[in-house]
Amino acid sequence: MKTVLRHRETSLLLVIAVFLAIISARAPEYLAMSNIANLLSNWGFLIILVVGQLGVLLTRGIDLSQASILAFTGMFLALLSQAAPDLPSIVYVVASIAMGVVLGCINVLLIALAGLPPIIATLGTMTIIRGMIFVLSDGAWISSHEMAANFKSLPAGSFLALPNVFLIAVATAVFVWVLLTFRRAGRDVYAYGGNPTAARNSGISRIKVEFLVYALSGAVAGLCGYLWAGRFAIAYSQSAEGREFAIIAACVIGGASITGGRGTVLGVVLGAFFIAMLDTALPFLRIDPFYQLAVTGAVILIAVGVNARAERAPGRQLLAPEDSK
Repeated sequence: MKTVLRHRETSLLLVIAVFLAIISARAPEYLAMSNIANLLSNWGFLIILVVGQLGVLLTRGIDLSQASILAFTGMFLALLSQAAPDLPSIVYVVASIAMGVVLGCINVLLIALAGLPPIIATLGTMTIIRGMIFVLSDGAWISSHEMAANFKSLPAGSFLALPNVFLIAVATAVFVWVLLTFRRAGRDVYAYGGNPTAARNSGISRIKVEFLVYALSGAVAGLCGYLWAGRFAIAYSQSAEGREFAIIAACVIGGASITGGRGTVLGVVLGAFFIAMLDTALPFLRIDPFYQLAVTGAVILIAVGVNARAERAPGRQLLAPEDSK
C-alpha cells in the first residue's frame, strides 16, 4: 500500500508541475509575488482542514461540519475581540482550538455513542452550527474596522515573505503527520480503518479512535476559523460555506480512500495544493465563472475514478459486509 501511495503522490506532483507550466505560459502574471502569497494563504487554509479530515476518512467516516465550525469559531472570536480588544493573539489561537474540540466532540457523541452514520450526524451538526451563528450574530456581519488589531495581526501577518496562515498550516500538517505515523494512537486509526473487526479483536477501542479523529477535525476547523476571520477581516454566517466539497475533494485527489485505512498527510497536502491552484488559476485563464465549477468538478470526478480503480486493483483485500459494521 505504501508503494501505491508513493506512486500516487509522485504522479500528483508531476500533474501539478504540468498544470503550473501551462498556467504560467498562458498567464505569466499568475506567478507574480502578490498572487503567490494569495495562493499560499488559500493552500494554507485547505491544508489545515484536510489534515483533520484525513483522520476521519481513515476510519471510514466523514466530517461535513468543518466549514460550519470554522464559521462559528470565527464569528464568536470576532465578537470576543470587540468585547475585549486587548487580548493577545495566542488567546484567540487557544480559544479557537478549544472551541473546535468541543464542537467536534458533539459529532463523537452522535456517531460513537448514539450510533448515527457519520454523514448523517455531521450533516445535522453542520446545519445546527450554521443556525447557531445566526443566533449569535443576529445575522449581522463583523467587518475589519469592528475587529481588534490584535485579532487580525497574526492571521494577516507574514514571516520571511511567507503568510503566517501558511506557516501555521505547515506546523499543523507536521503535527498530524507525527501523530498518525509515529504515535500508537495514529497506528490505531489506520488499523481500525483498514479492518474494524480485526482492530476491535486486538483491543483497539472504537470510541477512542473516533474521539481522536473527530476532536482533531474540530480542533483544526476551529483554528482555521480564527485564521480565516482574521486574514480576510470579516466574519459572517456564510463564511466558507460549501468548502466541505473542496476539503473532501482535496483528500480524494491526494489518495485518501473513502473506504478507510488508506491515505497520507503528504498526499492530502498535495491534493489541497491542486485544489487551491485550480481555485486561483481559473480566473487568470479567463475561464467563464459559470464553467469554473464544471472544470473543477470534472477534475474531481476523474480523481475519484482513479481512486476507485486503484482500490479494485488485484491484491487489495475487500472486507466482507459484516466486517464493515
